[in-house]
Amino acid sequence: MTQNQVKIAELNAENWYECCFLEVADDQMSHIEPNAVSIAQSKFEPSLKPYAIFLEDKTVGFLMFNSMEEELDGYWIYRIMIDKNYQQKGIGKIATQLMIDEMKTLLNPKVIVVGYHPENKGAHQLYESLGFVDKGDRFGKEMAVVLEI
Repeated sequence: MTQNQVKIAELNAENWYECCFLEVADDQMSHIEPNAVSIAQSKFEPSLKPYAIFLEDKTVGFLMFNSMEEELDGYWIYRIMIDKNYQQKGIGKIATQLMIDEMKTLLNPKVIVVGYHPENKGAHQLYESLGFVDKGDRFGKEMAVVLEI
């Protein structure tokens, strides 16, 4: 998998519907909201920025971040998911780095934060590999890790 094969694009009239049918693996369903819920949330919270993830021209994932600072004085990644049929190929890591780059361009953040369930080992490995650090912050059932820019 090369970075040139993976792209992200803002959600729009042409790509939102495909994102609604993407699914995570059965053992991941308790870790993330369905994409349709996230897309609806973004329509009522305009600071949320939803994006589709593409492998070449195929929609394979969804991500969303907040364009306003929140807890921990950071900009939060709200969602990152790769369809179960495309997981374990490096797409998630490339897409997350593309999202971080997009956030840097649009928001000029000092801190990027993401929360996830502690038992989600895949998320832990992904964020740790990108430089996120667990400083012990917890929000309900989720842990929050921080990337200082």
